[in-house]
Amino acid sequence: MVQPRPAAPTVKFVDEYCQWYKSLFPDVRSFEAFKYLHVGCISDLKR
Repeated sequence: MVQPRPAAPTVKFVDEYCQWYKSLFPDVRSFEAFKYLHVGCISDLKR
């Protein structure tokens, strides 16, 4: 089995909030997608 890599850091607030939910995700890619979803929700971009 391959050692999983650490998740890429994003916004500190999002990282700290999402850390509580990390155990719910079986792999790093799905956890990072969860974090990027939250980053998108708080961004200033037009929707």
